[in-house]
Amino acid sequence: MELYYPTEVAQSTFEVKGSQFLSFLIPIEHYESFLKEAKAKHTKAVHFVTASRFFNAQSQIVESFSDDGEPKGTSGMPTLKVLRGYDLIECALLSVRYFGGTLLGTGGLVRAYTQGAKGAILQAQMQNILKAYIPQSKETLFVAFSLLAQVEYLAKKMEVKILKKEFLDKGVKLEIQAYKDYLSAFVLKVESLSF
Repeated sequence: MELYYPTEVAQSTFEVKGSQFLSFLIPIEHYESFLKEAKAKHTKAVHFVTASRFFNAQSQIVESFSDDGEPKGTSGMPTLKVLRGYDLIECALLSVRYFGGTLLGTGGLVRAYTQGAKGAILQAQMQNILKAYIPQSKETLFVAFSLLAQVEYLAKKMEVKILKKEFLDKGVKLEIQAYKDYLSAFVLKVESLSF
């Protein structure tokens, strides 16, 4: 089974019986800050329903959801099921609801939140921002101060992310991440610079 992840935020909006739903598909690394900003921006909204799927350090899929005050099982779980159905990973889906005065009922809520989630994902597909997920590896490297600029240049060129730099007495400890093959090639190249 091939998994996909969004490279940027996709949004969809629709209305049901006066209630307005804004749905956002968000890359997992921006989820916390995006949720905080959304709550600050949409102060009159009544519900912030969320669902997420991502890999933990042991390469296990972690899933979560929140109904945020909607009746149990009517919003967060249906949203999570949509993420699963589209084989999405490393992402979260947020649906912001402005209440329109008419109760939608259990079935109506499930349909509305499902429609919102699907809308954001279809928007992501149309914008071509869903990419195939290829697992990445992390590694820690130690480099001399004199090689840091060269190593940073190489990292950029070889599509290796430097997640963290820690300056120590005798050099720099780097936490790096990339696709397995890229990472191995990068480490070999850096080791050849050291000798």
